[in-house]
Amino acid sequence: MEKRDKKKWLGFLLVLLLIMGSTTSVFHQFTSFPKEMRLVKGQLQQLDLSMPVSATASVSKPDILQVNGSTQSLVPINLKHPLMIQPQAIGQTFLTLKLFGSLPIKRVNVQVLPDLQVIPGGQTIGVKLKSSGALVVGHHQVQSNQSVRSPAEKADIRRGDYLTEMNGMKIKQVSDVARTVNDAGRKRLPIQVTLMRDGKEKQVNVHPVYNSQEDVYQLGLYIRDAAAGVGTLTFYEPQKKAYGALGHVITDVDTGQAISVGDGQILQSDVTSIEKGKSGDPGEKRAIFLNEDQVMGNISNNTQFGIFGKMSNFPQGGIQSQPMPVGLAEQVEEGPAQIYTVVEGQTVKAYDIEIVHTQIQKSPATKGLIIKVTDPELLAKTGGIVQGMSGSPIIQNGKLVGAVTHVFVNDPTSGYGTFIEWMLQDAGVLNTSEAEGSFWESSASEIVITCTLPSYPI
Repeated sequence: MEKRDKKKWLGFLLVLLLIMGSTTSVFHQFTSFPKEMRLVKGQLQQLDLSMPVSATASVSKPDILQVNGSTQSLVPINLKHPLMIQPQAIGQTFLTLKLFGSLPIKRVNVQVLPDLQVIPGGQTIGVKLKSSGALVVGHHQVQSNQSVRSPAEKADIRRGDYLTEMNGMKIKQVSDVARTVNDAGRKRLPIQVTLMRDGKEKQVNVHPVYNSQEDVYQLGLYIRDAAAGVGTLTFYEPQKKAYGALGHVITDVDTGQAISVGDGQILQSDVTSIEKGKSGDPGEKRAIFLNEDQVMGNISNNTQFGIFGKMSNFPQGGIQSQPMPVGLAEQVEEGPAQIYTVVEGQTVKAYDIEIVHTQIQKSPATKGLIIKVTDPELLAKTGGIVQGMSGSPIIQNGKLVGAVTHVFVNDPTSGYGTFIEWMLQDAGVLNTSEAEGSFWESSASEIVITCTLPSYPI
């Protein structure tokens, strides 16, 4: 028994020496073979080790994963030829490669995800976003008969706070605040304000002050309850009637804070002109809202990967109306790709780009791709990536793989993209495994036109 084990180990070492000695690229392929894999149900995956040895593939759950078309849990294989792996069902299994039938050389954790297909967008959309409460964007001094001061600042109401309740009444818009302040001021009563700061609820008391110049009671605040702008639709999932757009968060122009969604709408939009991008100035799409009484969809979430909600029907003007497969982050390759976007009117067109770098991400993070516009027509019309182009879907090898998110400030031909799976996850149409990851920063600008509405003194 002991001699037999020694022979097996000796054979194993000889095989390894053969592998390492035959060519360095083969050894590199062996050592870089993944410990974890995510596959999409029904999409065939080819693994090429190019190792001149025979082995056995062991699958812990053959109903989830097949190797070389076999339904068995143990499959004889020749590593000189590619392994054909086909996911059969959603779930998790282990694939183990063994030499001599018992010596494991690789063990891979395989997760099979649903075969999700969505319709790629590219249409320019108008965005109207109402915040959840009134956002404090600044302070001002109230001129009263006795002094000049800001009662709200004294009460520790800060820039970036969301006013959610006053004296127990929900704040839905600016007029709610103005009415409550005037009522309390005339009665000479303080106001109990409930606010949100950094995700935590806080309560303060503040006394309105009579502004003798304007004949109104005020708190010494500038507040805002809405924002509007233009971006690009990324995808539409027809079964759940869910959409995703923009590819990055909408922030308030004064505070830089993400707008907390109270309500919102997306509308049809028409591109009227383009300001070409140049170094130091990314340029922009100029567009108008059409048929504002005809709402395309609602806005329920505003996350770091864009805006999301429900839309009853896929809008006209797209390149295709049928769903296409989505590509996971690890399936995206450096090389040619296309983006779908609008530069005139409402017609979506495909333009050539190059994916010049992909960032390995095991958990949601922005800026996963660096892209470069190579299409002569798009370069002539826009100079590259412009504001309002954020959310333009990125297509590679017949799959939707990402969305445009940022433009490089000093090079408008290039910018960042995000992997589509993070947007699909925030839209609630794809669940992926979460693991630790990393992300990196560089000099870039978000490229949605953030036409923030005026603030109001209260």
